[in-house]
Amino acid sequence: LEKSAAEARRLLEEAYGEHAPSKTTCEDWFKRFRSVDFDTEDKGRSGK
Repeated sequence: LEKSAAEARRLLEEAYGEHAPSKTTCEDWFKRFRSVDFDTEDKGRSGK
């Protein structure tokens, strides 16, 4: 059952409404999952 990040986001929005993860977060998760990284915790980032 393969879905795109956009389709997964739509389903999450349907289920969780305004509490669904953002489009960017869903895209990031999909990149991680494709690389076999199943950690959904935020990674540290450098600030500007």
